Amino acid sequence: MTDTTVPGRTRRFHPAWLVAGVAFLALVGAAGFRAAPSVLMLPLEEEFGWSRTELSLAVTVNLLLYGLMAPFAAALMARFGLRRVTSIALLFVAGGAALSVFATEPWMLILTWGVMIGLGTGSMALVFAATVADQWFIRRRGLVVGILTAGSATGQLAFLPITAILVQEQGWRQASLVVAGGAIVVVPLVLLMLRDSPVDIGMTPYGAPVHWTREPAPRGNPVRAALGTLRRASRVRTFWALVAGFAICGATTNGLVGTHFIPSAHDHGMPETTAAGLLAVVGIFDIVGTIASGWLTDRINPRILLAGYYAFRGLGLLVLPVLLSATVEPPIVIFVVIYGLDWVATVPPTVALCREVFGSDGPIVFGWVFASHQVGAAIAASVAAVVRDTTGEYTIAWFGAAGLCVDAAVVSATIANRPASARELTR
Repeated sequence: MTDTTVPGRTRRFHPAWLVAGVAFLALVGAAGFRAAPSVLMLPLEEEFGWSRTELSLAVTVNLLLYGLMAPFAAALMARFGLRRVTSIALLFVAGGAALSVFATEPWMLILTWGVMIGLGTGSMALVFAATVADQWFIRRRGLVVGILTAGSATGQLAFLPITAILVQEQGWRQASLVVAGGAIVVVPLVLLMLRDSPVDIGMTPYGAPVHWTREPAPRGNPVRAALGTLRRASRVRTFWALVAGFAICGATTNGLVGTHFIPSAHDHGMPETTAAGLLAVVGIFDIVGTIASGWLTDRINPRILLAGYYAFRGLGLLVLPVLLSATVEPPIVIFVVIYGLDWVATVPPTVALCREVFGSDGPIVFGWVFASHQVGAAIAASVAAVVRDTTGEYTIAWFGAAGLCVDAAVVSATIANRPASARELTR
């Protein structure tokens, strides 16, 4: 029988994998409502007569808070633990989704869709994945980040067909309640099974060396810790390269495609449920692409991976306007497959670079980088809505996003191949 006296190295089943599994479910539960606005936008427009710009404002607030909460959430998790922060975040998501059914004015959607759900999802987001990997794994960090990232993005897209069917058959309010239930049902699992650190159960992280010692837990104000990390990271050029690339990543996923693909396809005569099904296919292939990206990140220079991912994404967006039509043709299927493989494949190499360059500050630094992801997404969501309301179509938005991806590929390929020096972090 396998010896288990050296935790994290010889045990057959390390509890880190159970924690990763619970984290995956929590991310799926929190992600459902991030995709819902793209399906709910048209029914709300028809029922209340609100413009796409008004509706997109609530999405913009959501995306901004989703990103801006990330670095503070990482500091809160470091200070108060994964379990507490995650449970409260899921309750915020469920509450916001449930209360949105009472909305009769655009500002009510901003409060529920934007503020409550933005705070809830932002308190987990992808920094949750980075923190779980950092606390519980020494080996296979890239793979774990890939799996958990897939859970977040897949949860966002997997709810789309269910939400679209519910909207069509029972109305948008019932769909919102289903998403609320999806978040609330995960809370007991988090409370019962998620642990803050392997030390809490007398273990070491998966793959830890024999003489591994835990880094001291942070003390003091989490807000001050997050802002202090930003101040140090902002002195390093690589930080700004990662910020620029991830802002473009957010603009071309959550902001543009995630929010406006369904309305854009509907403009071309495609039924809403069909367009939602195509985005669900993106979610399916995102699982494969993101996990594969995590595996590759453990083996290949993450700078090369990022440059390739952004270049392929730009090519896809460049041809998208000519692929959209009233029916599903093979070229649009090829697009959603390729775009799915590339959807958030950027996350594992970005997390790896944050850890490589900034060491133990890596999760909080990634939180700030992720904030730029959502700022980019929020700007793209609003700009695309204005483009549509002004020109009657999304073509300019697709082409502009393709050009941004080329910029991100160039910036990523030129990131310095060295950790930040003590001089850079303290000057």
